[in-house]
Amino acid sequence: MIKHLLLPLLLSAGLLGPAALAQPAAAMPQSQAQPPALEGVTIDGKSFRLSALKGKVVLVMFWSTDCPVCRDKMPELRQNYEGWAGKPFELVLVSLDRRVQDLNDYERIISRTVPLKQRFVQLWSGEPSYRDSFSKPAQLPASFLIDKSGKLVERYSGRIPAETWDKIADLL
Repeated sequence: MIKHLLLPLLLSAGLLGPAALAQPAAAMPQSQAQPPALEGVTIDGKSFRLSALKGKVVLVMFWSTDCPVCRDKMPELRQNYEGWAGKPFELVLVSLDRRVQDLNDYERIISRTVPLKQRFVQLWSGEPSYRDSFSKPAQLPASFLIDKSGKLVERYSGRIPAETWDKIADLL
């Protein structure tokens, strides 16, 4: 019983860092026989398939506009995305907002201040053609690191640990 109470207590007190929440892909319930699947239409109307990004390192992040941690992470994501322009890296965000209007409102505000070179692929999970084989995230943000061969390498729940960017650099 104490064990079940200890984790939430440490998390709420800030004594257990985000790296403790990172899980290697081997711990995931998802089958590793096939690369993860993700497809749909981006928020700017383009057809998208994760499988088309084979040969690139991909970070897929599930998020929501009402998630403060998710919004707080955006500047870091945008800076790293811009910094790796021209490298085989892609950042893909999937919005789990209930209403597409919430995502569109957020993007309208962001588009006024964020340069085009810092914009990445975004999908809305409620779009009719949207499909994925990822397990439903229990916590947001939830991020999945995929190597150039399409293999799921790691999964992160909550904040993305700083070491993730080093791992991505190694995979590039």
